[in-house]
Amino acid sequence: MKFSNGCWMDKEGHVIKSPAEVYDWKQEDQLLTMYTPFQKINHIGQTLDGGILTVEISSPLENIIRVKAYHHVGSVVNDPSFTVAEKSPAVQLEETEEQLTFTSGTLHATIEREHWRVHFSYKDKSLTSSEPRSLSYVHNDKNEPYMREQLSLDVGELIYGLGERFTPFVKNGQVVDIWNEDGGTGSEQTYKNIPFYVSNKGYGVFVNHPEHVSFEVASEKVSKSQFSVAGECLDYYIVAGDSLKDVLHNYTELTGKPPLVPSWSFGLWLSTSFLTNYDEKTVTSFVDEMIEREIPLDVFHFDCLWMKELEWCNFEWDERVFPDPINMLKRLKEKGLKICVWINPYIGQKSPLFKEAADQGFLLKKADGRVWQWDKWQAGMGLVDFTNPEATSWYTDKLNGLIDMGVDSFKTDFGERIPVDVVYADGSCPNKMHNYYTQLYNESVFNLLKKRLGNEQAVLFARSATVGGQTLPVHWGGDSFSNYSSMAETLRGGLSLSLAGFAYWSHDIGGFETGSTPDLYKRWTQFGLLSSHSRYHGSGDYKVPWLYDEEAVDITRQFTKLKCRLMPYLYSMAVAATKTGVPMLRPMVLEFTEDETCHYLDRQYMLGSDLLVAPIFNDQGTVKYYLPEGEWTNLLTNSKVTGERWITESHDYTTLPLMVKENSILAFGHEDTTAAYDFTNEVELHLFALKEGEEARMVLVNEAGEEVGFATALKSDSSIKVQTEGLSTSYTVVLRNVHSVQSLTTGEQGQTSDGVTISLDSDVKEVTIQL
Repeated sequence: MKFSNGCWMDKEGHVIKSPAEVYDWKQEDQLLTMYTPFQKINHIGQTLDGGILTVEISSPLENIIRVKAYHHVGSVVNDPSFTVAEKSPAVQLEETEEQLTFTSGTLHATIEREHWRVHFSYKDKSLTSSEPRSLSYVHNDKNEPYMREQLSLDVGELIYGLGERFTPFVKNGQVVDIWNEDGGTGSEQTYKNIPFYVSNKGYGVFVNHPEHVSFEVASEKVSKSQFSVAGECLDYYIVAGDSLKDVLHNYTELTGKPPLVPSWSFGLWLSTSFLTNYDEKTVTSFVDEMIEREIPLDVFHFDCLWMKELEWCNFEWDERVFPDPINMLKRLKEKGLKICVWINPYIGQKSPLFKEAADQGFLLKKADGRVWQWDKWQAGMGLVDFTNPEATSWYTDKLNGLIDMGVDSFKTDFGERIPVDVVYADGSCPNKMHNYYTQLYNESVFNLLKKRLGNEQAVLFARSATVGGQTLPVHWGGDSFSNYSSMAETLRGGLSLSLAGFAYWSHDIGGFETGSTPDLYKRWTQFGLLSSHSRYHGSGDYKVPWLYDEEAVDITRQFTKLKCRLMPYLYSMAVAATKTGVPMLRPMVLEFTEDETCHYLDRQYMLGSDLLVAPIFNDQGTVKYYLPEGEWTNLLTNSKVTGERWITESHDYTTLPLMVKENSILAFGHEDTTAAYDFTNEVELHLFALKEGEEARMVLVNEAGEEVGFATALKSDSSIKVQTEGLSTSYTVVLRNVHSVQSLTTGEQGQTSDGVTISLDSDVKEVTIQL
């Protein structure tokens, strides 16, 4: 929302009032409350009218400061609200004649009492400020109230995040509306709006409002990051840390850490696609063809038409094409597959469940008590009211029967464009529920899976999200077009979402809309299988590789097997994400904040801490990508490249820039398997570009996500010492780009095109290699 007319004037029809000073204040326990009138009080008569803002400063967690400003507190609507941690750390308040300084950990908010200015600093580093006239109460000529804040931006400061946004990765110059809508990947609308951004200066800002939040990032005022909400209150948090990774750790401590999802979910998911004609014969032929062509497959997904058309959702298999669903699922599971089915929270009028839900008051209603309906998506559909516990139980009971049949996961589609002209059972504010609805929807399904299958097996495939959605994984990127521009915008969406602590992310390989070419399919396959989660899915066409060409089959097989082999590494990154909040898919700025070139990069990413991926976004097979400082090794070609420069290369479909950071150890597992296996059995430890005197280290995890050991390598004086713990069987050390060694303390030396291999028994915990 814009309130200005240039630098000096207010927008016509708007009155903007800002604190002029701190007139009075008090401290109660760990809460600082300040009373800030809109004019300076020179004599007591000026307190009779004019209004004030009441501003509260507190800290829910160390190194996080909360600012909450009220105009008329009695008009504030609180429900629903995000779930945030409140651990009440020790805080300090220092007072001088000129200022108040509130400190949590080493994060400081310094308030100038005479002119109302709040400066935030971390240790000795300045972060941002709320300058005079930045924090404001606004009302227009319709008497509609708003609250606004403007935080200063430094020279060269860049802003990222705000959810899964497909617009440019750097948000400076953009207007961003936090309002969930299903607008595809090619517009400013998005399915996952998160009112949290991070700065390359090393801090984050979380606006604690589930309703519509309007951000003007270096746009209305080019040296300010502005955010505003309708109403009488504004609530935001400054999140600090020693690095951007620490900021994400602290933010996810506040709003929730992502849980660990089962290892099988990292394997390949194959979908029937959206509006294709399919039956049990079609499904079986797809699965058998994948097996025959030796393409590892972990999950088969049934999209919408497992139910009858016009009856979404009735949660009943369409008997015309699936006459025996229980035995069909049994046969598929005997082939080693997990099963996912499509659902949404809408009930079409033709569904037998519509009357059942309406009669019991389980659907959202209008103010006059009638069921809210429209014809978009499904004729006469209503929406389940998840604020009603009985409605939630009714909904999940329908899913219970599917789990009994053998369903392992649900694709929780939709949950956006939720109407605001409705009444909720618990009285929640409809404007606040618009974005928050998805949290209740996905939470109800995720909790059911945890209850029925166990915490370690619960996983969704969700489209919509809000703050806290990272605790309900996995999410995919929505409806993309089948072209390279859409492939690139899809990646931008994933990079932006990752900066809200979403550990996992996926997308429709080949693009959702019909029309993928064999070339695009193969390039998107590389990208999709180098994402945390990988699914073939489309709209009106099947996305099985043999329908494109035989080379597509080969590429699918190659990259699916590569991902399965990388599972010991990938799963260790997933385990780390549950503890740190640092995602698996990482923007370059997150991993290399000190390298300013990385601040702008949005066509490449880090997959975990050690792998750099630069997808190819054209049909010529050319790619230009940037390598930070160090010696990098292409995992696929074994070529070595020195970084801190731009690289231009050409690749066929079997390769792309998949670069391993120097001084890394990557654990490789089995090739001829799916994604779920013993990650400590017959492991290959690949050592890349070891640096003299610097220990390389990796953590070994098992399939349950438990840290069971480690591997280290230290190069010094023309020798390498390798130490291991936690490997269950014999293992192999691979010295990448080393062609011979002089001697070993133990083990048997071999040779491959990648380098020297050293075979060791599991009881060998240490080996010294003379180069």
